[in-house]
Amino acid sequence: MGYSQYIKEIGRGAAGAKDLGYEEAHTLYGAMLDGGVPDLELGAIVLALRVKGESVDEMRGFLQAAAERSFAMRPPYGRPAPVVLPSYNGSRREANLTPLLALLLHRFGVPVVVHGLLEGHGRVTTAQIFRELGIMPCVGVETAQRRLEEDGIVFVPTASLSPGLATLLALRSRMGVRNSAHSLVKMLNPFKDAGVLVGAATHPDFIDLMRDLLCAVGGRALLLRATEGEPFANPKRRPRIEYLHAGAAQVLFEAQHESLTSLPHLPAAADAAHTAQWVRQVLDQHLPIPAPIANQLACCLYASGYADSLNQAKAIVAVEGNFSGHLESNRPTH
Repeated sequence: MGYSQYIKEIGRGAAGAKDLGYEEAHTLYGAMLDGGVPDLELGAIVLALRVKGESVDEMRGFLQAAAERSFAMRPPYGRPAPVVLPSYNGSRREANLTPLLALLLHRFGVPVVVHGLLEGHGRVTTAQIFRELGIMPCVGVETAQRRLEEDGIVFVPTASLSPGLATLLALRSRMGVRNSAHSLVKMLNPFKDAGVLVGAATHPDFIDLMRDLLCAVGGRALLLRATEGEPFANPKRRPRIEYLHAGAAQVLFEAQHESLTSLPHLPAAADAAHTAQWVRQVLDQHLPIPAPIANQLACCLYASGYADSLNQAKAIVAVEGNFSGHLESNRPTH
């Protein structure tokens, strides 16, 4: 299989490049994931896509190829739909609270799968905080499935879930830049259409692309602006939270823009040990849940089927979630 035909299309710079069609993108990315593209051509393709930017059809083809080559998991029987939290950025300035969201959902009996990187290369990863909390990564999908059935919460390294994507992620250390795999892993759902993906991105253009793509592929997802790239709501100011289902987007909470009247009680430092200690205090109800994360928790309970409506989910969090703040939405929900 030759790759010059693809490079000619996508490698003419931001102004002259052409987008690949869905089938072309699917075929090309399948070869990339299978390790069939030589290093020279692979580097050219990765850089060409980064300069050009990916279209929805290209990303849809890439995501389909990745899904076909990723290990699937089964939702635990008789429980709410599992929530999937892709965790790939870690935190540098503020505490990474993805583990808090995961453990709050677990406390309500919602199955949770977190997948991501083990090491953060200077950032604090969810895996590192989970280790402090006694939650160790699963080395294989069979182990992850068993632990999910028994414990209700698992962390699955990318290499166990999707070896091909893990290999492409590792190119960053050689090339110095990110590639399409860094976007795809944030939309990887091991339950296919059965789970609720929490999709988060920092850049508005990519949030728009994620919305279009996730609506096109179907299934259920919650979409929000990431906090340092992580899928938890900024504890100081809630982002817009959308519920994607049945091919459409529904706004559950609008973003908060008003000035803060007070700061939430947050970890004293962003390292794994301090963050884990603070998470334990919240779970033990010695500290309250920050309001934006309580809002996001309610959205997850609603999307997973734990609650029949968002209003019911907000009431449950207010009563049972050690939260005494205001959980009302800025707009009516339907």
